Amino acid sequence: MFVTQAFAQDGETTDHQPVTAEGANVTHHEGTISPDEHGEGFPPFNPEYFPSQLLWLAITFGVFYWLLKTVIMPRIGGILENRRDRIALDLEAAERMRSDADEAKAAYEQELTEARNRAHSIAQDARETAKADAEKERKRLDAELDEKLEAAQARIGEVKRSALGEVDGIARDVTDTILRQVANIEASQDEIASAVNQAGS
Repeated sequence: MFVTQAFAQDGETTDHQPVTAEGANVTHHEGTISPDEHGEGFPPFNPEYFPSQLLWLAITFGVFYWLLKTVIMPRIGGILENRRDRIALDLEAAERMRSDADEAKAAYEQELTEARNRAHSIAQDARETAKADAEKERKRLDAELDEKLEAAQARIGEVKRSALGEVDGIARDVTDTILRQVANIEASQDEIASAVNQAGS
């Protein structure tokens, strides 16, 4: 609707109704609007269109069911099958790894036991070898000490015999000097030696 220039300037008409461009008054309809003015209502709720709606519903459902059966479900089934196979392979690999780990653990424990036994045997052999070496060294030292002791005893005997020989000479000289200077007695060396020997025995 267009408002005339005169109505726009005056602000209102005499009967307070809008005026069209042709100058005619436009009346307002109060109350409800008849169906003849705006059609027959919302089409999906019209019973006249129910058969076509049911037909298109059946067609749509059939197409959807066909897509679901031939395209969507096989893909979902393939995905589930692949997932199931992958899970089975993962479980098999995990079981194999667990078995390998158990075997490795058993082998490690066996090697550890063998290593402990070898270490114990080596330590026992080392103790026996050290004991034998110590015994051999002790025997060698005992033999050296015996030899040195025998040599020392022989040396002591020689020194003793030498000292005794010197004592006898000193005793004969002293005896000769005493007899000559004190007693004014002349005696031969044989007599003096015989006297010294008798006195020493």
